[in-house]
Amino acid sequence: MKEAKKGWLGGEVPVGALVIGRSNKVLARDHNRCISRNDPTAHAEILVIRQAAKLVENYRLNGLTMVVTIEPCPMCMGAIINARLDMLVFGAFDPKGGAAGSMYNLSDDGSLNHRVKVIPGIMEKECRELMQDFFRKKR
Repeated sequence: MKEAKKGWLGGEVPVGALVIGRSNKVLARDHNRCISRNDPTAHAEILVIRQAAKLVENYRLNGLTMVVTIEPCPMCMGAIINARLDMLVFGAFDPKGGAAGSMYNLSDDGSLNHRVKVIPGIMEKECRELMQDFFRKKR
């Protein structure tokens, strides 16, 4: 939530993400930076995957967990799968673009070569309200 709020303060859609190691240590944290970087791929999930991969010096993030405020989009879910993250924990579902159970369920697609355990709904109300407040104020 702290990262999502940082994004909001910077004019970004308030999504925050962490990558957590096996000992529950936070390895990477960030928030959306698409607007500030003029980069449509600068979603919080992509940024923390890049940071964690650099830190562990491996493009595979086996045994690691991502925590994110909102259900990842198809691009981010694809990156999570390709990075071989073991688990995804997220707050609110995204019924218009979510790819971990809402619109799509890429996390458990048998035709893909990796599956990600998904734990949805952690702090769901708070995460949903943060997004709703952001867009209410934008309009």
